[in-house]
Amino acid sequence: MQLAALKHRTESEDSFVVDPTHVRVRFHSAKNDVEKIIVHYCDNYLPLKHAKTVEMEKIGEGQVEDHWGVHWGVTLEAPFHRLKYTFEVIGKDGTSVVVGDRAISSDIEEALMEDGSYFKVPYCHEIDMTKTPEWVRHTVWYQIFPERFANGDKSNDPKGTKPWNPNDHPGREDFYGGDLQGVLDHLDYLKKLGINGIYFCPIFKAHSNHKYDTIDYLQVDPDFGDKDLFAKVVNEAHARGMKVMLDAVFNHLGDHSMQWQDVVKNGPSSRFASWFHINEYPVEPYRDPSKGEGNPQYDTFAFEKHMPKLNTANPEVQDFLLEIATYWVKYFDIDAWRLDVANEVDHHFWKKFHKAVTDIKPDFYIVGEVWHSARPWLNGDEFTGVMNYPYTLQIEDHFFKHKLTAEQMTRRLTDQLMKYRDSTNAAMMNMLDSHDTARILTVAHGDQDLALQALTFEFMQKGSPCIYYGTEMGMTGGNDPDCRKPMDWSKEDGPVWQRVHNLIKFRLDHDETFGKGKIKLRVTENGLIEVDREGKENIHAYFNTTNQPVNIDCENTFSQGYENSQLAPKGFVVSVQ
Repeated sequence: MQLAALKHRTESEDSFVVDPTHVRVRFHSAKNDVEKIIVHYCDNYLPLKHAKTVEMEKIGEGQVEDHWGVHWGVTLEAPFHRLKYTFEVIGKDGTSVVVGDRAISSDIEEALMEDGSYFKVPYCHEIDMTKTPEWVRHTVWYQIFPERFANGDKSNDPKGTKPWNPNDHPGREDFYGGDLQGVLDHLDYLKKLGINGIYFCPIFKAHSNHKYDTIDYLQVDPDFGDKDLFAKVVNEAHARGMKVMLDAVFNHLGDHSMQWQDVVKNGPSSRFASWFHINEYPVEPYRDPSKGEGNPQYDTFAFEKHMPKLNTANPEVQDFLLEIATYWVKYFDIDAWRLDVANEVDHHFWKKFHKAVTDIKPDFYIVGEVWHSARPWLNGDEFTGVMNYPYTLQIEDHFFKHKLTAEQMTRRLTDQLMKYRDSTNAAMMNMLDSHDTARILTVAHGDQDLALQALTFEFMQKGSPCIYYGTEMGMTGGNDPDCRKPMDWSKEDGPVWQRVHNLIKFRLDHDETFGKGKIKLRVTENGLIEVDREGKENIHAYFNTTNQPVNIDCENTFSQGYENSQLAPKGFVVSVQ
């Protein structure tokens, strides 16, 4: 047995309180190495002769063969809100060891009667649990890029607004007149589509069409409307059972902001000089290292001179940003913040942010934009979840780009699920495309069946799925800014629209299982990808990403390309039992 591959960490994604009387534990081993694992456990203050035993369930296989390649899990009872436990690991070679808190021991009997062999959960404090809002598990999001969704009020169109043309290829500086009135006018459309969460890209006053270069966080951009109109959008959305999420950029300000312009004018004498990370004066003209111009005078997002980075360790900046964060919750009743470039802001600030918004609304949803492993932000005191790119990009790498085999993808996705607690996985925001990426139909080379197969696979996963505006219309678009075309309203109720609507309905009809149930991913002997969701119901989904039809006999609750017990390439079939 490979002892180096045996792994468990307390008070982490391997050991977490589910509720005051239950603790979920995970264990990891090499593949084809361990026969079974028995957990011995009891209350911290009871003699070990009272210890109970339970066998762990094999919950999935990961990528590597000889190092943490098999994942095991079990939920332990803690009736007195305390727990100690240890692992008896039985190898396929006949050897056995106890993996405990202090050592790995081959003397089984002695180790099982030694208190030091047991990992401890001193007390199941509810306040320390990593909690996620219940409603997020039952939400399908719809991302709106406000400038391109709908033009409901031509009187606020910016100068030079172009005609609304879904076939255009937008430039970076183009305006088409989309606004909040256009959203308000189409709330019934969104209700008909079936979504119950709206994620807005920034709506605050800014110079650009995308509004990520914020000038004033406490104003709605006049191109979009005003605060009264936004309040009406929120109220009307809530009346239709929809949650509302705003997008904020707390990593940087726009260079047209009052604070930055004061620095430009007054240099080190500016009262806002300490609000930014300034290396030398004068700050203009900006030197761009990516163009070989030397070291920059100030830190920015990337090397974007229009986005000077905020010093969030400065108490004045913290107060400024926390006032903004709480303002839109207190006075407009928003339900969530999506935080742009969240990984470049210090943890100290995000902890303050979390407390500020959840003190107002305990079930508030906080989503960080993090493109890599996000463990440090997901311990219950910063973000609820993140935009789950490390997960969803691997879906694209198999379905669209063929960089990964089906088995490679399922194993990597299983590894990703092991990085976080179950409640965190359920609160991740899953999307296959957005304002930052090419649209899925374009990545799928115009193959609508393939795009919808991948979208359906995403909807079967743990986490809260999100659709980018226009996906239901079969819209195409390359990388930013081409993915930001004006909405094609001519395709409403068309065949693609209907298929996306049916997918959303299926997800929400079975949201108890999708939102709370277990998940297993594997590849069948005949090459199909199988997703098993076990909860209120048992849901089995099969996806054919091979080049040949595959025979499979199962109940057909929801499908594409499934007929006479044969699943076509780019097809899927889902059964509910």
